[in-house]
Amino acid sequence: MGSSSGNSSGSTQLQNSGSEEDLQLAMDQRKRKRMQSNRESARRSRMRKQKHLNDLMAQVAQLSKENNQILMRTSITTQHYLNIEAENSVLRAQMGELSQRLQSLNDILDYMNTGNTVFEADQNVQIYQDSFMNNSWNWMHFNQPIMASADVFQY
Repeated sequence: MGSSSGNSSGSTQLQNSGSEEDLQLAMDQRKRKRMQSNRESARRSRMRKQKHLNDLMAQVAQLSKENNQILMRTSITTQHYLNIEAENSVLRAQMGELSQRLQSLNDILDYMNTGNTVFEADQNVQIYQDSFMNNSWNWMHFNQPIMASADVFQY
């Protein structure tokens, strides 16, 4: 009996050491699984970061392209504005010159209309006045065009 109890305690120790080894193997296996899981998680995290970085780089490229297009449109619009402003300056100058010519012509017409009644009594003056106004060489300076260009005006 003594030997059987010795065998049973020895086998219990063997079973205990076997279960300890099994427990150690199970813990090692869990540790390896956890390490593998952590590696996979880290790999997925790196992939997400890389995708996010790629998305941000694509967004930067798109925004830069849009910014360049806006700058180009702004430049073209500014050039159109400057061209129109120069043309408006020329037109304003021409309008001023034409207004002065019109005023001069109106003054001449007023003078002619009032001059005919004043000088009716004196026949010589009336003949001189009529011959002066009917002579086309005396009117030549009224037919001269007045030109203005954008080069005349400086900003």
